[in-house]
Amino acid sequence: MERKFNKQPKLHVKSGDTVQVIAGNSKGKTGKVLEVLVKKNRVIVEGASMIKKHIKPSAQNPQGEIKETEGTIHISNVMVVDPSTGKASRIGRKLNEAGKLQRFSKASGKFL
Repeated sequence: MERKFNKQPKLHVKSGDTVQVIAGNSKGKTGKVLEVLVKKNRVIVEGASMIKKHIKPSAQNPQGEIKETEGTIHISNVMVVDPSTGKASRIGRKLNEAGKLQRFSKASGKFL
């Protein structure tokens, strides 16, 4: 069924989740999701996919600098870490006791 109002897709990762990178240069690293870029299907993970950004000299910073920041990772390359087991797990959605859809870990079956 197509969504009527909010056309953004539902994703398995939310901002603030602890995730593990499962592919790419930062494979195996875990970190907190700082930002989810929904339109690009990418996430920014704390401490993963570090990139160097060259900053031009300015009046406030006459020397200029090379700043190291987190780059984006495609959302398919991260898995949510289950808080009860500490391992990466796939995520599903099912109704909780209140009758609202909530994410759960497929490994342990517990709600996130």
